[in-house]
Amino acid sequence: MSDPAVSAAVAKLYDTYPFPPEPLLDEPPPGYNWRWNWLTAYNFCAGRKPVRQDIRILDAGCGSGVGTEYLVHLNPQAQVVGIDLSAGTLAVAKERCQRSGASRVEFHQLSLFDADRLEGEFDLINCVGVLHHTADPIRGIQALANKLAPGGIMHIFVYGELGRWEVHLMQQAIALLQGEKRGDYRDGVQVGRQIFATLPEHNRLVKREKERWSIENHRDECFADMYVHPQEIDYNVETLFELIDASGLEFVGFSNPKVWELDRLLGKAPDLIERAQGLTDRQRYRLIELLDPETIAHYEFFLARPPFQKLDWSVDADLLAAIPERSPCMESWDSPTLFNHDYQIVKLNEAQSQFLKACDGNQTQTVAELLSDVELGLEDVRSLQQQQLILLTPGS
Repeated sequence: MSDPAVSAAVAKLYDTYPFPPEPLLDEPPPGYNWRWNWLTAYNFCAGRKPVRQDIRILDAGCGSGVGTEYLVHLNPQAQVVGIDLSAGTLAVAKERCQRSGASRVEFHQLSLFDADRLEGEFDLINCVGVLHHTADPIRGIQALANKLAPGGIMHIFVYGELGRWEVHLMQQAIALLQGEKRGDYRDGVQVGRQIFATLPEHNRLVKREKERWSIENHRDECFADMYVHPQEIDYNVETLFELIDASGLEFVGFSNPKVWELDRLLGKAPDLIERAQGLTDRQRYRLIELLDPETIAHYEFFLARPPFQKLDWSVDADLLAAIPERSPCMESWDSPTLFNHDYQIVKLNEAQSQFLKACDGNQTQTVAELLSDVELGLEDVRSLQQQQLILLTPGS
């Protein structure tokens, strides 16, 4: 299939089933996604609060505007641009943002390959669930990389082949039964649902659907996106880094790092952990996905355009001179038991809680100054930073 044919088929799918199918609201969306918050995303990547907040953001393949809406509301000083192939889906995105008051946004009907038509560069590019639906992901990521400003970051989400093995089998089965009707997406959804309803209860495809996907797939838009999409390329760690290397950007890290900790799989065997010390990062990632294929259904990660420096705050003097500020991505603050940026429960002791309260809205006081009133050690401050509970600005 040529690029125009693939693009037309993908646009037709999303004209038929605008995606994601989240409801339209007459108010800002609830909660947050820290990956779409410039302060917390940059802090995750660079280990520090960004210098500027008046930035430009590109939502590349914005779909029905669910992520775009968050990008506008979570970044009150940013100008946001959304692009997508599907006119029908863009219409939903425009209505969504208009209704919730997300006014600092403009939309263009463009493919990733046409990103060069946009003016200027972007400090943050969000590309979630899009590259794997293009005929040439390498060309797509290169087009986006060319629009990323020096020191800017890009957040990407693409599918993993191991965790989506059963999905891939069902996609092929539906295509075979559709025959000449392939491309009729409503028919594809009907065929797919009939297959699932007919297969034996303990069939592997049925079990995987029930365990992992069925809650979201009760909506036809989600079912169609997963099972009757006309174009999908899935990755493993090796092919993923071929894509990343082709971008010319720097790999910062996975944005779900706990999934990529080998200890969660082999922690009970210290000798195996020791053997793994000799592996490169990429070999270790490959080992993790081989040992836990069901979990790795996708990859989400950040890239950066050099020059890009990541601070680790290992020097005490630097940490003491830094200005700490509480992360904006918390729920149940100021309770000592709260949900962090990943909606994981965090229990603070009295000293940690006092320090975080002192950091709330702090713009001028240094770590050293705050510690003069709170009995907390520097390692505890580092822990708060590593847990993304505080943002640090280097001292002058």
